[in-house]
Amino acid sequence: MSTVSAEQQPLLIGGEWVAADGGRTFEKADPFTGDPVTEAAAADPSDAAKAADAAAAAFPAWAATAPQERANYLDKAADLLDERAPDIAATMTAECGATFGWGMFNVGLAAGMLRHAGSLAGNVDAETPIESKVPGLNARAIRQPVGVVVGIAPWNAPVILATRAVATPLAFGNTVVLKASEECPRTHAAIAKAINDAGVPAGVINLITNQPSDAADVVEALIAHPAVKRINFTGSTKVGKIIAQKAAAHLKRTLLELGGKAPFVVLDDADLDEAAAAANFGAFMNSGQICMSTERIVVDKSIEDALASKLVAKAQGLTVGDPRDQGTMIGPVVNAAAAARVKELLDDAVAKGASVLTGGDADGLLVTPTIVAGVTPEMRIYSEESFGPIVTVISADDEQDAIRIANDTDYGLSAAVFSTDVARAEGVARQIQSGIVHVNGATVHDEPQMPFGGVKDSGWGRFGGDAALDEFTELRWLTVQDGGRHYPI
Repeated sequence: MSTVSAEQQPLLIGGEWVAADGGRTFEKADPFTGDPVTEAAAADPSDAAKAADAAAAAFPAWAATAPQERANYLDKAADLLDERAPDIAATMTAECGATFGWGMFNVGLAAGMLRHAGSLAGNVDAETPIESKVPGLNARAIRQPVGVVVGIAPWNAPVILATRAVATPLAFGNTVVLKASEECPRTHAAIAKAINDAGVPAGVINLITNQPSDAADVVEALIAHPAVKRINFTGSTKVGKIIAQKAAAHLKRTLLELGGKAPFVVLDDADLDEAAAAANFGAFMNSGQICMSTERIVVDKSIEDALASKLVAKAQGLTVGDPRDQGTMIGPVVNAAAAARVKELLDDAVAKGASVLTGGDADGLLVTPTIVAGVTPEMRIYSEESFGPIVTVISADDEQDAIRIANDTDYGLSAAVFSTDVARAEGVARQIQSGIVHVNGATVHDEPQMPFGGVKDSGWGRFGGDAALDEFTELRWLTVQDGGRHYPI
């Protein structure tokens, strides 16, 4: 295909936008039109090393920068994101097939993340006194920035998740290498550009883009680099496990936010209109391509039919089409592999006895919102993450059976429980094995100040709020002896 219409995307290394070593590039096509929209620099491990070197060189001065000054840079970057929001949203549509509204929401939340991270910048200087039994010994717990942090972000909520990968590390005095997704190099570059344009010193923020075939080598080079002290990754559990293993070989700490199979538990006394609205949003927003997406609606059998009819009506009211059309609610899935996966899971379920309540059709990468009932454990869709506009309805005998089904998964990121009895719902929520659980709310929800992350195969560690301080700073024990001290030898 011709690259005439594709916009160029270089690397950002040491404050300069540069070509990859050897001038290599790769193309990214629009999921809806198939036309090339980005020609990005195809970095190799040597480029990754240069980016880490630049971040390492910038670290001492950035770590010594006053917290308020770091916060000011992040506030300025947030302002730039806000100013550029329509253009960034359009880039998201071109690279990811996202609707304009989803793009604008991404930018708005990302700007909020930068501002919130800035408000935390001073926390790295906080000291906590520790009582000592030694006479005259002053003991304190102190925190320091760790050094270079590598952030690896996905394509599905690209502005939010790339910003999350870098915002608090920068606020706490670390420098960053952002490795962009191959699906949205120009979208991820927009975050690095905003931070760089805010005036941060050269090397504080660096950007690497690479073609898919080089991803493993580029990531391994970043993990192995001596200056890199932390790696955060948002993406699939399969890749997250590989990153954890690579990092473990170098005794480097990781923060992993991985896959999900979010249960949406509807108890027999739930408000079915509210439950249907939340489930519809959670299952189909961004074509179900969100780590928190509702994948399993676990409903008490006494209300299953009533809820199912409301779910079908909601799903059938969603407009599927061109993401550039302001009336479109559901755009394309990101690529042919994603569409094929949804079809495989659906075909397998139907072959094993499941029934399709609505949907099940596809036009290229436009997949109709699909609801499948009668799902049982032997079906692949019962346990595998679909990451597409398809949701299952699973019948539960009672409250305890609903809890059992909700926990019958290797994943544990987000969950929801619906009941008009809040105390009862919270009791159920506390028994669900997930990092996040919402009572009478959708599984898809995020705010900058919240501790975001999962358990089981959904990863470990927490983004957001005060939890990020533990992830991206080093906790140290400092003592000062006042006067002499007696030693036994």
